[in-house]
Amino acid sequence: MDNIIQEYNQLLSDRSPGEVISFFTGRFPGQVAFATSLGAEDQVIHKLIAENGNDIMIFTLDTGRMFQETYDLLDITEKKYGMKIQVFFPVSEDVEEMVSSHGINLFYESVRNRKLCCHIRKVEPLKRALHGMKAWITGQRREQSSTREELAIVEWDERHGMIKVNPLADWSQEQVWDFIRKKGIPYNPLHDKGYPSIGCLPCTRAVQPGEDIRAGRWWWENKNNRECGIHSLD
Repeated sequence: MDNIIQEYNQLLSDRSPGEVISFFTGRFPGQVAFATSLGAEDQVIHKLIAENGNDIMIFTLDTGRMFQETYDLLDITEKKYGMKIQVFFPVSEDVEEMVSSHGINLFYESVRNRKLCCHIRKVEPLKRALHGMKAWITGQRREQSSTREELAIVEWDERHGMIKVNPLADWSQEQVWDFIRKKGIPYNPLHDKGYPSIGCLPCTRAVQPGEDIRAGRWWWENKNNRECGIHSLD
C-alpha cells in the first residue's frame, strides 16, 4: 500500500485540488466521502465538489456541543449548493454514561478525559460515516499546526483501512481566503471574530495576533497534542 500511496502523491503533486478530488471520484465511483466541519477549508472543498459535479457523500459530525453559527452555516450551505450534508451524531447512551461518570465538562480535567469525549462524540461517529467507503476527503493543510507539517496530499488511514485525501495540503491560509472571497463562498462569521479553527464551543476560543491558527483549540493542553483523534491514532 505504501507504494500505491507514493505513486498517487507523485501523480497528483502538480494537480489542482479540484483535479485531485475528481481523480479519486473517478477511481472509486460512489465510494468517496467528504468529511466537512464547515470550516474555511471545508467550504472551499465543498465549492469545488459542487462546481465539478463530483459524486461524493458529504457528511458532518454533530457532537452536540457546536456553535450556533456552525448550525446556521450548515443550513446556508445546503441551500446554496442544493447538496445534502448528512449529519452523524454520537451514540446517546455513550454520551449519557460518559457525562454521568465524568461530568459535563470532563475535557478540562485531563487529556485522557478530553480524548474520551472526542472519541465518543467524533471518532466513533466518523467510523460509522466512513463505513463502506474507499477514500475520504479532508480540509487539512500543512500550515495549520505542528502536528500537520508533514501532511501529504494522499495518505493511508490505518484506522479505517482506506485512503485519505488532503487536496489543500500545500495551500496557505491566504490562498484559502482569496478563493473564498473570489468565489463568494459562505463561511462561518466566527472567522471574522478571531476564530480561524472552529470545533466544539467549550473547546474553542479566539486566538491572539501572532498565535498559531489552531491555538484556540484545546488551548489548555500542550500544543503538540491538540488533535481530537480523527486524524491520529491516539
